[in-house]
Formats: sequence, structure tokens, C-alpha cells
Amino acid sequence: MKKIGTLFAGLALASILTSTPMAFAAPSDYEFQLVQPETKSGEAILDVRLVDKRSGKSVPHAVIFAKRIDMAPDGMEMMSAPIEEMPSTEPGIYRFKAQITMAGGWRLSLGAKVQGETETVENKLVLQATQ
Repeated sequence: MKKIGTLFAGLALASILTSTPMAFAAPSDYEFQLVQPETKSGEAILDVRLVDKRSGKSVPHAVIFAKRIDMAPDGMEMMSAPIEEMPSTEPGIYRFKAQITMAGGWRLSLGAKVQGETETVENKLVLQATQ
């Protein structure tokens, strides 16, 4: 009789676990934020924070797989610049080195995978470059 009770308890637990959807975050629950929205033209170091909007906390260990910087805010999307990822200075901060060729509005586009999430986080950030 004890085995039957344990079996029913196990089946009940399995039923609950399979009928309750897992609570994953949506890509919209995360956002990249520029640490400094301005930079000087030339070789620029750009620090970007990835934030979980639900908690307000920085998200470390994301895998950045897409990065692009261009002048789309000034209507020159085809004018892009080389950009490379650099080692981070602190958890949740992602650092990039870009060759900003002229003053004006620049758009930094990023794509990342956050550990434990199935979907991709993508953001487009606008920064201003000065002489």
C-alpha cells in the first residue's frame, strides 16, 4: 500500500511539473545600455552594460555574437566602422574598441545570448561622437 501511495505522489508531481510552463525571460526583459553616450572620434572604447530590466541588475557572461557600428542616425547607414570586442573590466559590462571616423550620430547594434535563455537579445544604441 505504501508503494502505491508513493507512486501516486510521484505521478501527481510529474503532472504538475509538466503542466506548469517554465518561466523564461523574454528578450524584451533585457537591454543594453551605453555607459557613456558620447565619445570622441578616432579610436574609441565603448562600454555597454547588459541589464535585466526585471531586477535592474547587470547580466554577466552573455555571449556577444553580433556587433556593428554605423552612422544610421545621421542617414549614412552604409558608413560603418571596424569594431572589436575587448576584455571586460567588470561583470555585466561589455567593452568594444571602434574606429569612429567622424563626428556625428553613430548606432551600435548588438546581438547576444544570455545564459539560460532560449532567445536572442538584440538592441540598437545611439551615441554621439565629437571631434
